[in-house]
Amino acid sequence: MAELHLKGVEKTYGNGFKAVHGIDLHVKEGEFMVLVGPSGCAKSTTLRMIAGLETVTGGEIVIGDRVVNDLVPGKRGIAMVFQNYALYPHMKVHRNLSFGLRLKREPKAQIEAKTAGVSTILEIGELLDRLPKQLSGGQAQRVALGRALIKQPEVFLFDEPLSNLDAKLRASMRVRITDLHKRLKDEGSPATVIYVTHDQVEAMTMGDRICVMKDGHIMQVATPEELYERPANAFVGGFIGMPEMNLVDAVLTRENGLPVLTAGGQSVAVPQGLDDRLEVANGPATLGIRPQHLEVVPEGAAGAFTGEVRNLEFMGHEVNLFADIGGAIFTCVVPSHLFDKGLKRGDRVGLRPKGHRIHVFDKTTGGNVSLARPTPEFQGRRTA
Repeated sequence: MAELHLKGVEKTYGNGFKAVHGIDLHVKEGEFMVLVGPSGCAKSTTLRMIAGLETVTGGEIVIGDRVVNDLVPGKRGIAMVFQNYALYPHMKVHRNLSFGLRLKREPKAQIEAKTAGVSTILEIGELLDRLPKQLSGGQAQRVALGRALIKQPEVFLFDEPLSNLDAKLRASMRVRITDLHKRLKDEGSPATVIYVTHDQVEAMTMGDRICVMKDGHIMQVATPEELYERPANAFVGGFIGMPEMNLVDAVLTRENGLPVLTAGGQSVAVPQGLDDRLEVANGPATLGIRPQHLEVVPEGAAGAFTGEVRNLEFMGHEVNLFADIGGAIFTCVVPSHLFDKGLKRGDRVGLRPKGHRIHVFDKTTGGNVSLARPTPEFQGRRTA
């Protein structure tokens, strides 16, 4: 296995469109790095440049101690798992797994041993004599994973490999892939993985670290916990988390030396623990509060925004409450066992932030000005 470095990597197409804007990324040896972002953010383009399927028009891609910009895919020490599995339809599973080793003319005994080993790890031994058309989606994906694993590459690349599976199978395969990564690490053969997805659930549950991208820029690189608790900017705050973060226009002022936030025509004092972290004294801002960090309190309660209940969604273990506060819709997640079953649409309620777990974003740059210090791994332009 090897480290991966992207150093000022750019991609500009012949028509002048710049898809990737000088990104820098360091993936550690044995790390599971997830690239996530909305459609068109260039995460797949970045992966294809690493694989050698797209040319790099600026910067360097370094795998281990080699600059691989000009190397063909087969010489880069990578293995790729595609969204559509890309199995050879006329070859049985056994030959699909071993085909790359046969091309390298490895000894037959070694090929058989590696094929058996991979089949055991992925529990596909009973599938070896089947053709791809005889496999289910989950089985085909395991074979595609095995074909990459058997090569023992320096870096594994995954391009939305679970997007064609149903929800239940996706959840099962997430566990299988992350368990395999941990198992290889425990056995002393850590796998360096770059995994592309648009699904934030996959990103949050699978990645050691996550690289959030937008419009060919890196917005933040951090652990799942840090992305959730300390988003570097409003884009990351709104993209990570379900339901998505409440982001509303606000104004930050000071009264008697203490910061006050006004949103939806209502003012609340900035909670203790946050007031001394703000980098700006006053002016337009964007208030960010995760639905899980609001609690329902009586109308007029201290430190709460007051509004009208617009909708209620019963989700089983929790209830999503939507309230109109001065024209801004706030979402609040309430555990079912704490929800007041007498509450209904049209009722007036208070929504109060829990402690200091709110975020204040600069209105112009989108940067999070309520962090104690800038997130070290924040890269790229700051944008809302």
